[in-house]
Amino acid sequence: MGKLKEIKPLHVNPLKLSQPMGATLAFLGIKNCMPLMHGAQGCASFTKVLFTRHFNDPIAIQTTAVNDITAVIDGGEYSISEAITNITKKVTPDLVGLFTTGLTETKGDDIKGASLLLKDKQAIVWAHTPDFEGGLESGWSLSVQSVISQLIEPSTKLNKDKVLLIPNVNLSAIEVEKIKETLELFDFEVYALPDLSDSLDGHLGIKQGALSSGGISVEAIKKLGDTGLVITVGRSVKKCGELFKEKHTQSTHLHFDSLVGLQACDDFYGKLLTCKGLSKPHASIQRWRKRLQDTLLDTHFALGKAKVIIADEPDNAYALSQALGEVGTKVHAIIAQRSDISEAFTCKVQIGDFEDVEILLPSFDAIISNYHAERLAKKYHKAVLFRGFPNYEQVGIGLKNNILYEGTCTLLCEFANMMVHHEGH
Repeated sequence: MGKLKEIKPLHVNPLKLSQPMGATLAFLGIKNCMPLMHGAQGCASFTKVLFTRHFNDPIAIQTTAVNDITAVIDGGEYSISEAITNITKKVTPDLVGLFTTGLTETKGDDIKGASLLLKDKQAIVWAHTPDFEGGLESGWSLSVQSVISQLIEPSTKLNKDKVLLIPNVNLSAIEVEKIKETLELFDFEVYALPDLSDSLDGHLGIKQGALSSGGISVEAIKKLGDTGLVITVGRSVKKCGELFKEKHTQSTHLHFDSLVGLQACDDFYGKLLTCKGLSKPHASIQRWRKRLQDTLLDTHFALGKAKVIIADEPDNAYALSQALGEVGTKVHAIIAQRSDISEAFTCKVQIGDFEDVEILLPSFDAIISNYHAERLAKKYHKAVLFRGFPNYEQVGIGLKNNILYEGTCTLLCEFANMMVHHEGH
């Protein structure tokens, strides 16, 4: 159990997304930020189209548009400087999030040097996110680490009630909001970095698409140095919390691999109660715990006998597999990239792609994965639950909540209803 299996030397029908995509999303969680992809035009176009279709909202992203000529004669400074000059003619970003692709990383462009040359003209945070390694989760994490090390100002003060929440890339806008609201019930002053809860939540804005429309402000990020408690959710962002703690030694770091399922939520609330010196949480939290206990009983009949493949990013696959394990579902996880979390799985787990999914699917009842799993589900007449990136099939992606007691109830009921409905056809 939990032993990682990786047999193939290549991905045939890839499940994973690239690091620059993760970086794009991270910078979209900062207010008035312009993600600037240092690479060829097609890389940014592909990312923009994928996320625009996934979120059903315009996505702000720019590119340095490196081509075969500039790639040879330019060390990166010119195309970056030119891109920032062009961007600032039309809009005034509070921050430019500059990150690399495989092309510019391979030729070794000095993005740190280019950023320092432009620092008087434009505030820039830079991150190395080549797409020949890692994936969506690591691209997000590396960008957050860059923001922590390059933007946050040191502080001699400590605000014990100030919390910095660092969510992993898989958490939807509404899930980030729900965690913030829960922490506020414990009388914490909460900041999320990045904060997609008011930027990619599907709200109707005044001006759409020029810059990121919401998120944590650059001013608020700079002042995070006095944070008393930093909370990381998902193994992919654990390093972000450790980096914050290393730089701001007076703070406390609490890490949670998942917030889905009864056990994970009990652990979360237990640690918060200890932090605050309380004996029991808010009445609404207690009520949702009882509802989840009842939901576990109600859904056990449909899910206790089910066999499901989860094909997703490691953190999400882990969270979902643990929650379904509590209700008795037999799970086989196929994760998109290498991750430390693979050791923590209590079900079978392997690094793989949709070719691996197709080999296994005939002997399973259902698949939980992104939109690309639909073809396989139809081919083999299996139930499919859409989770992960991309999802072109449904609306309201940013409003899907699967975390804490409340979201776990929703997840289990949705999956159980789907299994019953599928069996009836």
